[in-house]
Amino acid sequence: MKYVLVIPDGCADEPQDALGGKTPLQAAFLPHMDEVVSAGILGRTDTVPASMPSGSDVGTMSLFGYDPLVFHTGRAPLEAAAQGIELGPHDWAIRCNFVTIDKGNMASFTASQLPNEVGAELISLLQEATADDPQWEFHQGVSYRNLLVYRAKDADDQPFDGGTSTTPPHDLTDQPIAQDLPSGKGGELLNDLMERSKKLFSKAKLNQKRSDGHPPATQIWLWGQGSRPALTPFQEQFGKSGAVITAVDLLRGLGRLLGWDVIEVEGATGYTDTDYAAKGRAAIETLQNTDFVVVHVEATDEASHEGEVHEKIKALENIDQHIVGPVHEYLREQGDYRILVCPDHPTFLRTKTHSHGYVPFGICGTKVRPDQSNKYDEVSAGASNLLLPKGHQLMPFFFGTLTN
Repeated sequence: MKYVLVIPDGCADEPQDALGGKTPLQAAFLPHMDEVVSAGILGRTDTVPASMPSGSDVGTMSLFGYDPLVFHTGRAPLEAAAQGIELGPHDWAIRCNFVTIDKGNMASFTASQLPNEVGAELISLLQEATADDPQWEFHQGVSYRNLLVYRAKDADDQPFDGGTSTTPPHDLTDQPIAQDLPSGKGGELLNDLMERSKKLFSKAKLNQKRSDGHPPATQIWLWGQGSRPALTPFQEQFGKSGAVITAVDLLRGLGRLLGWDVIEVEGATGYTDTDYAAKGRAAIETLQNTDFVVVHVEATDEASHEGEVHEKIKALENIDQHIVGPVHEYLREQGDYRILVCPDHPTFLRTKTHSHGYVPFGICGTKVRPDQSNKYDEVSAGASNLLLPKGHQLMPFFFGTLTN
C-alpha cells in the first residue's frame, strides 16, 4: 500500500466578496481534488488546539499524527533540525526573520524576499556584533528565514521559559509592532538584539543598495523560540517509511526529526513561483521506494499573507493540475493506495494571518467507501458528518480501516 498526503498550506479561507461570496477553494477549478472527494470521503478536522498559536509548526505536527499539546516545544527547533543544527538538551533555538519596518508598522515580514547574498552580509554582521557572548549563534537560512541559537551552559542556564511571548511577523503584516514585541522571561534579551540590529542593517552596503530595487531590511525579528522536541520516530509510531517534499525548513526539520527522507526539488522556492510540476514528479519517483510521501506547498499560504486572492486561486489550481492529478493517476496504476488532501490550518486573506478553525480533508483509495460528496471545499466539508475534532486523529484514521 502506498500513501500520499498533499498539503496546500493555509488554503482554507472565508467567503470573499471579490469572488461573489465564494471561498478560494470554491472559486478555483480543482477537478482532481474534487475527484478525490467524489471517489472517496470528505470531512473536516481541527489541526490547531485553541490554546496554541496557529501556524504550520503546530498544524503539520497534528497532520502527521502527533498531538502538539504533547510534543510541540516551538517552531525554531524544527527549523534547526532542517539545517542540521544539533541542539543540546538545554539549548534554545529562535527564529530570526529579516523584516522591513516602516513608521512602526510591519511593512514586510520577508524584507521583500531578501536575496541570499544580502542575508549572508547581515548574518555576518550580527555574529560579529555578538562575538563577546559566544552563547549566541546566528545561522543563515534561505532569504529572510534565519535562526538564532542560544547554547546553554547547563540546566540552570535558561534565558527563556514557557511564559516567554513572541509574535510571528507574518501575523503583523501592515500593522503596528509596538504591542507585539517579545515579553516575559528573556523578552528584554530578544528586544535588545532586535534593537542592535537596526544600526547594523543601516550600515550594511548590500542591504542599503539592493540590486533588486526593493527597500532594505531594517532589523531582525525574533520569535518561535523553543527547546529540542522529543518525537517518536514515524516508523515506530505508524510502521511506515516516510518522505517529505517541501521548500520550507520547518517541514524539512520536522521530517528529519521523524526519521523521514527529505527530498530536495530543484525549482521549489516556498513561494508562488515554485515548480509545481517538479514536485509532482518528485513525489511519483519517491513513492517507488517509500510507503508514505508528503507533498507540502507553501504558495497558497504566501498568497494569503499578501492578501492576493487571485494568486491564491492560481496556486490552488497549479497544485491540483501538477501534483494531485498526476500523483493520483500514478497511484491508481501502481496498485493499492490512499491519497489525502488537507491543509495544515486556515490562512485568511482578510487578515493576512493564520487562523484557528476546521479545515477540509478528502481521502480516497483502497477500502475507502465513497460518501455522497463531490466537491473539495470548506462549505461542502461543513455539511459532512465526518468530523475529527483533533487534528492528530487524522493520520491514524488515514492509515486505519476506514468506515464512514
